[in-house]
Amino acid sequence: MSTLLEMKAITKEFPGVKALSEVSLSVEQGEIHAICGENGAGKSTLMKVLSGVYSTGSYDGKIYYDSELADFRTILDSEKKGIIIIHQELALVPLLSVAENIFLGNERAKNGVMNWHETFDRTKVLLAKVGLRESPSTVVDTLGVGKQQLVEIAKALSKDVRLLILDEPTAALSEFDSATLLDLMLELKHQGVTQIIISHKLNEIKRIADKITVIRDGTSVSTLDLHKQNISEDDIVRDMVGREMSQRYPPRIPRKGSKVMEVCEWNVWHPEHSNRQIIHDVAFTVHAGEVVGIAGLMGAGRTELAMSIFGRSYGQKISGSIKLHGQEAIIKDIPSAISAGMAYVTEDRKSLGLVLDDTVQRNITLANLPSVAKAGVLNEDEEAKVAEEYRISLQIRTPSVQQIVGNLSGGNQQKIVLAKWLFTEPDVLMLDEPTRGIDIGAKYEIYGLINELSERDKGVVMISSELPELLGMCDRIYVMNEGKIVGELSAKDASQERIMAMIVTG
Repeated sequence: MSTLLEMKAITKEFPGVKALSEVSLSVEQGEIHAICGENGAGKSTLMKVLSGVYSTGSYDGKIYYDSELADFRTILDSEKKGIIIIHQELALVPLLSVAENIFLGNERAKNGVMNWHETFDRTKVLLAKVGLRESPSTVVDTLGVGKQQLVEIAKALSKDVRLLILDEPTAALSEFDSATLLDLMLELKHQGVTQIIISHKLNEIKRIADKITVIRDGTSVSTLDLHKQNISEDDIVRDMVGREMSQRYPPRIPRKGSKVMEVCEWNVWHPEHSNRQIIHDVAFTVHAGEVVGIAGLMGAGRTELAMSIFGRSYGQKISGSIKLHGQEAIIKDIPSAISAGMAYVTEDRKSLGLVLDDTVQRNITLANLPSVAKAGVLNEDEEAKVAEEYRISLQIRTPSVQQIVGNLSGGNQQKIVLAKWLFTEPDVLMLDEPTRGIDIGAKYEIYGLINELSERDKGVVMISSELPELLGMCDRIYVMNEGKIVGELSAKDASQERIMAMIVTG
């Protein structure tokens, strides 16, 4: 195979930070090339350099594409050459149709007049290529995340893509949607489309990739050929973190103290459709020092359950009872939930967990401002002191607590969300997909933090779509399906097969 892309000694600096240091990458025509590395390693920055988000002249080094020296001043320049990047945060307009999204900025028009017949006909062909049966007139907002990801790929195909870059494409997808997307990537490979995938999911990478380039601390440390070498996940992890990781989950001694939370006969209806019940008679308990998992497929109602418990932040016509330390808790809203000793780490840290354009300091104290204020006046010195303590204890990698949160990696953003809720000193901490979209090293650090919380007799509820994660971390696991709890397993009795059997049989 001929070389389609060669990036040589790419160095990119931001004020006070060297994001990339002489990174090199070579991609062959028609292959799927994976890029792995911890959060903050520089993977996304490298792809932004390639696609023209960071223009020629803003970095050192050279890019050769199709044997020619590339000069990409904007993303439009790279798109003209057939390089299309799909970012982790999808760039679709929710209230426009599938057809309008696919051809946005690339309209089928003549003399300023849209040719809707051609637009819809071409959209049908593209949707068929990615395996979608939806109508071109379907509003994007009505589609699930998995189908929206396929619409993004159809949009890329509409631009005669030669090199498709996917940044964490399966991070927010269910196992079924992830498998569909990976199958599509293999089909595109057969059609001659070269692809670069950034992902933390090593099992998925091993399934589809031809080669893997590992980036660590802004430097390319290895390129592994999966067809010529017998590469294990441990080999990849070692290169990513710079050390052996014999255990994916830190060892923990099960602890089970007194009952810290008890939920009984919990029922929740949809916030907009009052005749649609989402949660049905759910009951579960959490003990001090215990990590309790909630398993289930996407749409099972896990997030809705947690949010409705946490200050009724989801749903309507909510009924049932919550006891904390054996006493009935009256929880009407989020402030009363916090006052009662509850905390909820959302699965959507960017939209619901953080103020991305504010500082690390302000985000950490946001849920408990009275603790850093006197007579209603914020004490910024005390706030900075608290933020610095959490920066050190949680090993948040940032040059300063005055850094803007949106500039940090996903793993460090997740630690800031955890710090925010730990500062409220909760007795019960509900974690919704706490390691979604972060690397193995950062995951291990968060697992260690969960263990520390259990050792301090906190009750932890852990929602995760990754069954190995639940099996590796939890003392007990509840299984949810269609808004109901359909089973409960102890750690010693739990397995992926038993959990899936409970989901299937209900």
